[in-house]
Amino acid sequence: MQGMNTAPIANLRGDYAEMAPDWTVPQHAHLYSDEEQAVWRVLRDRQTALAERHACPEFLRGLEALGIGETIPDFAIVNGLLEPLTGWRIEGVPGLIPDAAFYDHLANRRFPVTVWIRTRAELDYLVEPDLFHDFFGHVPLLTDPVFADYMQAYGQRGVEAGPENIHRLARLYWYTVEFGLIRTTHGLKAYGAGILSSAAELKHAIEGEKVMHLPFEPVRVMRTAYEIDKLQPAYFVLDDFRELFAAANLDFAPIYRELTGLPEIPVGCT
Repeated sequence: MQGMNTAPIANLRGDYAEMAPDWTVPQHAHLYSDEEQAVWRVLRDRQTALAERHACPEFLRGLEALGIGETIPDFAIVNGLLEPLTGWRIEGVPGLIPDAAFYDHLANRRFPVTVWIRTRAELDYLVEPDLFHDFFGHVPLLTDPVFADYMQAYGQRGVEAGPENIHRLARLYWYTVEFGLIRTTHGLKAYGAGILSSAAELKHAIEGEKVMHLPFEPVRVMRTAYEIDKLQPAYFVLDDFRELFAAANLDFAPIYRELTGLPEIPVGCT
């Protein structure tokens, strides 16, 4: 996810020199190198083929609506397609940004997308989210009205959460927006960006032999720890995207109080 709790700017990969007060930067779409464009094509071709097998229909419709092609998307052109559909825009950012800025962007229907793309040596894994993860993984679903409303509502809950509860809300994001699965008439499908932008994670999440598929329960999700540098041992499964919107509109104050007295559930426990 984009927000950062502890990583200092000095240790981050992006170029923060052109950053505006809201942490956005210009994209400079015309300056991507031939090698960067080639990396985009390799990733796009690989993940599109996998998505056609394993992604939810809403994601596939989003890919088609945005016309994701062989070159790195120009954010200004994408906004001309996306904004009329759901009122969302994408904004360039240098990389990870603070939680407060991230949630404010979401609450105002702006999705932060990193402007740099990984190297060929990082095709299968990198620590920070790059342009491919942010754009290919997240943006197509912003064309879906129900999911788009959930993302705005989630951002509003983030603005309201306060520092003592941000980690609980981060778990909700992690297990839905990043690593969520949904049941469809064609079987189990992925909608989380962390799954859809990773070949290994996508195959593992859907077909892994020892993977746990758990029913989506917001309180259970917010009690559950996660790890960022391994394939996930467990995924929470929706029956309908409307479950997400209902979860984002819960009265969180009593839930936070309840969670304060409950033990954390370790990664991979049922």
